[in-house]
Amino acid sequence: MSRSKRIRFSQLFTILTAWLLIGVVISIYDHLVLLTHSSQGLSADYTFFASLKQNLISALIGGVLGGSLLVFYVNVRFQNRPYGHTIMIVILSFALIILIIILVKGVMFSHHSPTRSLAYFLQDTTRVKNILVWFIVVALTQFLLQVSSKVGQKGLGHILRGKYHTPQEENRIFMFLDLNASTTLAEKLGDELYHQLLRDFFADITDPILNAKGEIYQYVGDEVVVAWDHEAGVANNRCVRCYFDILQNIQSNKEKYIRRYGVVPEFRAGMHSGKVVAGEVGVLKREITYSGDVLNTASRILSKAKEIGAGIVSSSALLGELNFDQHYTVRSIGPIKLKGKEREVCLTEILLS
Repeated sequence: MSRSKRIRFSQLFTILTAWLLIGVVISIYDHLVLLTHSSQGLSADYTFFASLKQNLISALIGGVLGGSLLVFYVNVRFQNRPYGHTIMIVILSFALIILIIILVKGVMFSHHSPTRSLAYFLQDTTRVKNILVWFIVVALTQFLLQVSSKVGQKGLGHILRGKYHTPQEENRIFMFLDLNASTTLAEKLGDELYHQLLRDFFADITDPILNAKGEIYQYVGDEVVVAWDHEAGVANNRCVRCYFDILQNIQSNKEKYIRRYGVVPEFRAGMHSGKVVAGEVGVLKREITYSGDVLNTASRILSKAKEIGAGIVSSSALLGELNFDQHYTVRSIGPIKLKGKEREVCLTEILLS
């Protein structure tokens, strides 16, 4: 199973768990309201555990159906559509799921016909209240999924936990990956079509990056910056394998690019590793950023790769931490004084055997 699918199943599990907990909270809240002085008291057929059971079944059915719809369909099929479109789809889907739950519960617990179950349900103000509560829950869930797609699943977790409120030093690997001849492509295709090409390109490189346990740190124009925790990137040469997996994936989509744009995108990459400082910056718009010489060096290495016409170039220091097998060969470029750097940096080109 690809890592992108594992992430989606993880999102579904989180939604299901959260919705079940919300079902418990609703049951407890309703029970406490019934015990207040202003309440008319408990009905003869009411028990807390029966209420809890029904709320948990509602949350379970809603979590499986609604969560799956949000994670595997709405936020995949309509990820490039205006946010208002996804809201309308969610509203209609929510209404359909509520209707299914009402009918299923009516038949299972009351043995009523579907029509009578619906009428009976809408006569109870508590149940109407629950519909409004779950509408808010669904809307909030969709909002958090949208935020997660913007900042990344890990990024959202870091923000919620406040991990980077205080700057932290981390050991990271960075790969700067850039399209070749982007200016020429933009002039040839026009701004709108070129933007569509970038969107397709960035979509096609996402799975190889995720499968290599990388994180997309930034999109900068036609450039993408990928980051790894040092241990994760070094293990099984993931940071290097990522580049060649991207290359293979783009080639497998060759016909699509030729049909849509008349060209297959080509790209180069530069890699480096070392200590960086990670932390949140900004006031009106906060972001988690990395700062340090490592990023500047990786960017300069990418520029050198363009200059010499190499596919992927890495600092020799990073390569020394990898354990290459027969799948790869290396070509030493030698000590190079990169633009803006005082010291020379030893560079190596990486090739498939």
